[in-house]
Amino acid sequence: MMEERTEIADLGEFGLIEHLTKNFEIHNVSTVLGVGDDAAVIDHFGKQTVISTDLLLEGIHFDLMYTPLKHLGYKAVMVNLSDIYAMNATPTQITVSIGISNRISIEALNEFYEGIYIACEKHGVDLVGGDTTTSQKGFIISVTAIGEVTPDKFVKRSTAQKGDLICVSGDLGGAFLGLTLMEREKGIYLENPKVQPDLENESYIVGRLLKPEARKEVIDFFEQNDIVPTAMMDVSDGVSSEVMHLCKQSNLGCRIYEDKLPISDESRQAAYKFGLDPTVCALNGGEDYELIFTLKQEDHDKITLNEEISVIGYMTELEEGSKIITKGGNTFNITAQGWNAFKQ
Repeated sequence: MMEERTEIADLGEFGLIEHLTKNFEIHNVSTVLGVGDDAAVIDHFGKQTVISTDLLLEGIHFDLMYTPLKHLGYKAVMVNLSDIYAMNATPTQITVSIGISNRISIEALNEFYEGIYIACEKHGVDLVGGDTTTSQKGFIISVTAIGEVTPDKFVKRSTAQKGDLICVSGDLGGAFLGLTLMEREKGIYLENPKVQPDLENESYIVGRLLKPEARKEVIDFFEQNDIVPTAMMDVSDGVSSEVMHLCKQSNLGCRIYEDKLPISDESRQAAYKFGLDPTVCALNGGEDYELIFTLKQEDHDKITLNEEISVIGYMTELEEGSKIITKGGNTFNITAQGWNAFKQ
């Protein structure tokens, strides 16, 4: 039985936009006017507006050989919401623009937008606009996220203080290990298409790659417990890279402890199986979309009850450099070896 296929050209641009966005309902009072006019209208009623945008390109940021379109739509939203949460803000609206080639059908786009829809519903975010165009090379996705924050309660990267604790949410390295597994299976498949992919029950690391979660509950926890991080960002390029950003922009050094890095049992076992060092995966693997933040030492007791937050080190004077202390007690310079978009 052949799957139904509807060509994008059958609908035209306005018909396509109407088709893809008809199920989206408005969640936020700040959304005065959403999809369907020349521009959206947003009124944040005395709050400050936070805006972030991300570009995802096929072949650079995702591979459609092993990325389901529904997961891709979900992830495209999550990576943007993560940037809004990293400012200690609440995301309220997104716009989604896509460049598509004629190899993608309406049915495939329905899958992609279903993922976007699920992500928006989960975080109470409104889709308020975007653009669609033809792409001659691959699938192009651009998402802009808009959020709100109480005036001057946003948290920057450049405001950490000497002695502040360095904390991270969740666990690290899983997404990189998921990518390692998927790329390995892709290589085997390309050599012999008859071989079925074997994901070896590695659903955790595969999920970390294909379906990351923006850490809304951590921001909610801060609000409920009257915690304001001194600096914060999200972990998209790897913890070593993000720590270096915090140090550079705050004009400080740091000490990170290897034995404090949160690594899940699933990730640790997968790393050993692939012949990789779990610590290296945690430090340099990207796309975990956890939050890394600094905290005054007197706030330490407030976070001890939250099992999702780990203290991994502290900020030091600039002259002391950025160092990691290994389990064996040796000290090494931290090098930012995370994902670099311009070294492909």
